[in-house]
Amino acid sequence: MIKDKEKQQWDVILDSVNEGVFTIGLDWRISSFNRAAERITGIARKDAVGKACCDVFHASICENACALRQTFNTGRPVVNATAHIVSNQGHRIPIRISTAILKDREGKVIGGVESFQDLSQVEQLQKALESRYTFEDIVGRSSAMMQLFKILPQIAESNSTVLIEGPSGTGKELFARAIHNLSPRREGKFVVVNCAALPDTLLESELFGHKAGAFTDARKDKAGRFELADGGTILLDEIGDISPAMQMRLLRVLQERTIEPLGSVQPKPVDIRVLAATNKDLVQLVHSGQFRQDLYYRIRVVHMVLPNLKQRREDIPMLIDHIVRKFNRLQGKDIAGVSAEVVARLMAHEFPGNVRELENIIEQAFVLCRAGIIELRHLPSEFRPEAPAAESFGPMSLRRMEKHYIAETLRYHAGNRRKAARDLGIDAATLYRKIKTLHIEVPEADGRGKRR
Repeated sequence: MIKDKEKQQWDVILDSVNEGVFTIGLDWRISSFNRAAERITGIARKDAVGKACCDVFHASICENACALRQTFNTGRPVVNATAHIVSNQGHRIPIRISTAILKDREGKVIGGVESFQDLSQVEQLQKALESRYTFEDIVGRSSAMMQLFKILPQIAESNSTVLIEGPSGTGKELFARAIHNLSPRREGKFVVVNCAALPDTLLESELFGHKAGAFTDARKDKAGRFELADGGTILLDEIGDISPAMQMRLLRVLQERTIEPLGSVQPKPVDIRVLAATNKDLVQLVHSGQFRQDLYYRIRVVHMVLPNLKQRREDIPMLIDHIVRKFNRLQGKDIAGVSAEVVARLMAHEFPGNVRELENIIEQAFVLCRAGIIELRHLPSEFRPEAPAAESFGPMSLRRMEKHYIAETLRYHAGNRRKAARDLGIDAATLYRKIKTLHIEVPEADGRGKRR
């Protein structure tokens, strides 16, 4: 047992630590509780010592995933697990936890120690950053995304038809949904039709509906997607894949704002806003005769082109952070973030599948990562290095992610700022400013065959 004099020295040491620290005995009752723990929890030391730790903290992991219990069971420390506690004032406080076993001089286990860090300020900063650099569920701070964010409200206010072009996985449906949610039609329905998923005969029935007896098995009237979207918005996704015959029918809807269900001879007016999306080059399809020019100009009243992820690499750290928090909510986990190695590896990836591919990678990592942070070993096999990984620095803030990526890009281009700025998707002046504000060391070689 710790003698009174030793305990006083122990308490002095613990009080000098900026993180909350408490120890427990084998009876799971708190034996010491430092000043930072008092500050974070709002509970005085005299009220905490002697009580069961679960009665003091009311943490989200106490019942099923106690970090200290895991340490006792495995003999291994827990590092950077995340949880929430309820303070004495009833406030929910996010914390990051590390644990270890306490042993006496003879090596006998006498209890456990847990340190915890208040993440409230980090969480508030994340929320502030998210509110500045998000639009609905769209995340980005690159110049290309900020330009789109700037014009999105104006596009939403109008009733004009919009063509959204961009590679698969860039979030075309997210932008379409944002336009609808910001528009005067937000109370109406938002209806999505994947034009590439159905053959012409079924697509026609899906879009326009049919009357009873229009064809075999048509026993009753069925409303089409245009009718269902009446008063709201319809998104015609993958519009570049529809046949010339269907193109003609769509042209009539856009011109006259009326539909004719299969088996009907009576046109029916519809009040809809039409959005169209495609991952194909419609101009090229027009030139080759595969897409009607008159329909192209009907849907291209307002034109939006979404950049691929390779063109906005500086958004990757923020996207990683956003996706991790999304899956934490969906799966009830408390993953703190990703390691420096993971960020570096994802930054270097080409992402042919764009944001959807990044989301799938993080989702797989969530399956393999139980708690703490996502490491390289949690990523798909093609991302794991053959050589030993560099030192891990734990979960990274967005600022550290940005600094790490800029430094890696400069190193890749041997210090050539012009090439690094091009790869980063920013201009040279912005790169110079970031090098200065983030205190980034530039490699000696400047990439032009000269020394700095």
